[in-house]
Amino acid sequence: MSLQIFELVLFTILAAATPLVIAAIGELIVERAGVLNLGVEGMMICGAATGFAVAILTDSSEIGVLAGILAGMALAALFGLLTIFMAANQVATGLALTILGLGLSGLIGAQFIGLKRESLGHLYIPLLSDIPLIGKLVFSQDVFVYAGWALVVGTAWFLSRTRAGLTLRAVGENHASAHALGIPVRKIRFLAVLFGGACAGLAGAYLSLAYTPFWAPGMTAGRGWIALALVVFASWRPLLAFAGALLFGGATVLQLHAQAASIGLPGQLLTAVPYAATIIALIILSLRHRRGGAAPASLGVGFVPER
Repeated sequence: MSLQIFELVLFTILAAATPLVIAAIGELIVERAGVLNLGVEGMMICGAATGFAVAILTDSSEIGVLAGILAGMALAALFGLLTIFMAANQVATGLALTILGLGLSGLIGAQFIGLKRESLGHLYIPLLSDIPLIGKLVFSQDVFVYAGWALVVGTAWFLSRTRAGLTLRAVGENHASAHALGIPVRKIRFLAVLFGGACAGLAGAYLSLAYTPFWAPGMTAGRGWIALALVVFASWRPLLAFAGALLFGGATVLQLHAQAASIGLPGQLLTAVPYAATIIALIILSLRHRRGGAAPASLGVGFVPER
């Protein structure tokens, strides 16, 4: 029985970490390209509301997931047009994007509050899924979890092993030099921003279509901001971002179990303890791996090509 409980806790941690992993990897690509998008929370919650609404209206969770991705990309495209092509301030625009996303999500999801939808199914492979501990964790997850793992591995490979990844990093490190070499800086940054928006929308769709699954205002609960913090704490490295997301997922599960156990601490303090512990652990983790993981030199700096 204890093994089953341990297996269930690990399974829950992976589920809690998945939206953080997906959103953080998307933002990591954006920041590697030299753009700082603080609107992850807005794109996530808009993706959650749009995905759930479309899934209910079409009776298809798959179409709902696609709609959530497109919603995140639409907001990201707006951000990209304003900051990359019109040279608007990235910080102010990102914050405005979060406010816009929160407002749109409330409008889109107003008539769907309290409705529930059947969660997307989990994978089952005969024999493999029945292996104690490993089977449920590795071979019995939903498609979002596997998508998160694929994003982590694919992004690490893309940034370190491909010419396109090297070009993206060059744009983030020195956009002026990249432009002098004939690299289309603004095009690369815009594509990176769209990818980040797609990941944020996918993370939001996961929350409303698989993790809960229902729609409620504010259901992202600050996960977009946590994803932003994970990118920095991980020193812009995909594998460390994944580790940080697992750590925060564990803190979330710990909080829920502590509340259920009623250990006597005040509710607000009980909620804050695991998050504070996670942030401290992430800071220590980032300091230990800071060498070679400095922020992209052109991060947050607008680029206007000379004519």
